[in-house]
Amino acid sequence: MEIKPLRIGNLLLPSNILMAPLAGYTCLPFRILVSELGAGLNFTEMASANSLKYHDLATRKLLLTDKRSGKVKAAQLLGGNPAIMETVACSKDMEKFDIIDINMGCPVPNVFKAGEGCAMMLDMPRASAVIRAVKKSGKVVTVKCRTGIKENDMFAAEFARMCEDAGADMITIHGRSRSMMYDGVPHYEEIAQAKAAVSIPVIANGGINSALDAKRVMEQTGADGVMFARYALENPFVIRDLTGTFYNKSLLEVMLEQLSLALEYYDETFALQYVRRIAANGMKKRRGTKKYKEGLYRAGSVAEIKELLCLIFGEGEP
Repeated sequence: MEIKPLRIGNLLLPSNILMAPLAGYTCLPFRILVSELGAGLNFTEMASANSLKYHDLATRKLLLTDKRSGKVKAAQLLGGNPAIMETVACSKDMEKFDIIDINMGCPVPNVFKAGEGCAMMLDMPRASAVIRAVKKSGKVVTVKCRTGIKENDMFAAEFARMCEDAGADMITIHGRSRSMMYDGVPHYEEIAQAKAAVSIPVIANGGINSALDAKRVMEQTGADGVMFARYALENPFVIRDLTGTFYNKSLLEVMLEQLSLALEYYDETFALQYVRRIAANGMKKRRGTKKYKEGLYRAGSVAEIKELLCLIFGEGEP
């Protein structure tokens, strides 16, 4: 596995280790963290184009960003209507972003039933029209998808070719079908077939739970890079370990800094909710922390959260 800069369209990323968009987690503080750890690119949480069309304030908050989150900035949009996607892609909401990533992989029922996310894979003409519409923004456009809808009927290579033909500059493929949701062994051979079918960069995602996994998946798929998701919430230092970035803060220092950043950019209610989620992931494999979890979610002030963070993470690295 070679850790190296990655070119997407006219942009050059500092590394081919990427961080996935994760609802509830990849707000600005976490994106600042993974950028400091060496991630070549990170994405906002999934933002609904329909909501942005109507200037929804909560959705706009997902797009908060600044220079500390990386030189190249990427927003992920969810939508299935080409006209609406074009309007939003060309709007002021997207002005600060260099890349627009189109979500064609979300498997959750309400998104799928609305004809968005993974459902786009069932309608390639409409998916192609969405990509072409977003390209009218003049920005680099990427797509995140899955291997297909059902495990016994996967078509990642065909879908990747459609994305490239429509103008996508990169495609990220989660190695599971929609029916698999987030469980089961990913079908990396599907990613390998997609990589062989297109000339644009292909990023492998899904089931990557260590630096060793990342190297194995890169070798197995021939992908141009890997994208971490849930494992990076548990152990963000995996990004540092792969990229060789100098970063010597402890997990406790990371958690306290995440709290500080959340309070800087958001209100206290949001900051406490976010840090509870991040801390719960960070303590997963630490001994003796189960007793703190209830207290973490019961804590109602910044002082109480800080005290618990020190108790949970104050005895060294996991």
